[in-house]
Amino acid sequence: MVSDVDIYRFDLRGYIHLKGALSSDEVRAANTVIDSFPEIKPGEWHGHVHGHSYGDETSGLNLQQIYEGGEAFERLIDHPSWIEHVKHFVGSTGTFDSHHGPVFIDENFVSLRQPGEAIGIHSGGFPGTQRGQFRYHNGRFMCGQVNVLMALTDIGAGDGGTMLIPGSHKSNFKLPAFDEARMGPGRSVDAVEEAIEIYMEAGDVLVFVDSTCHGSAKRVNPGTRRICVYRYGPSWGNFRHGYEPSDELLERLTPEQRTIVQPQKTIPRPVEV
Repeated sequence: MVSDVDIYRFDLRGYIHLKGALSSDEVRAANTVIDSFPEIKPGEWHGHVHGHSYGDETSGLNLQQIYEGGEAFERLIDHPSWIEHVKHFVGSTGTFDSHHGPVFIDENFVSLRQPGEAIGIHSGGFPGTQRGQFRYHNGRFMCGQVNVLMALTDIGAGDGGTMLIPGSHKSNFKLPAFDEARMGPGRSVDAVEEAIEIYMEAGDVLVFVDSTCHGSAKRVNPGTRRICVYRYGPSWGNFRHGYEPSDELLERLTPEQRTIVQPQKTIPRPVEV
């Protein structure tokens, strides 16, 4: 359940850190799936999983549509460690916005980051976006996108951890260092004084509103940082990159999971005679 402490911290900082949200068996199962993948490059497919990057070779490789990777990632769609937090902070339950379901996943991926790779700072309360908005109104949260970031490896000093600026989801002013540290080739958030790096053990999870200014430190240690990110929003949203769930995935999912993956189905036009 969502505790009063979680609510307070999410409102104050824009994020909460759920330690041990995934069991060691769940982490192992996810990593086993990743280990089974062939080497793929951005633009290439492995089954229904797509290789992708955020615009340059220094940001690492993303495995988009990772919930197509099998049961290990399907169970993360409505994982009990965070799904009630997500529903609470998106805030659609019991409103017109939940007509097709309480929440919707508009993007889901594994991020693989090697030494020298990082991602620059992005988002923030200023100038703000509707998709990533943070709002509390009439006694409930109304957040446009709540991210669940799962550590699949231990992430400590030098491992390229996620960095956040606490409270930046409410900022009315542009971060002075934003242009120098924003997303782009070779950029990271290491030098932004206001940002803090979050160290995580494998199985830990960060739940944060997307309008919190965030990025990652540059990885300097050997090896690969592995994280998984599921982005949730109201059920009327659309897929960020235009992907669609496969029929095979939809058939395997529970009814609750299907409402999160595909809240709406298109209505076919009548056949013209």
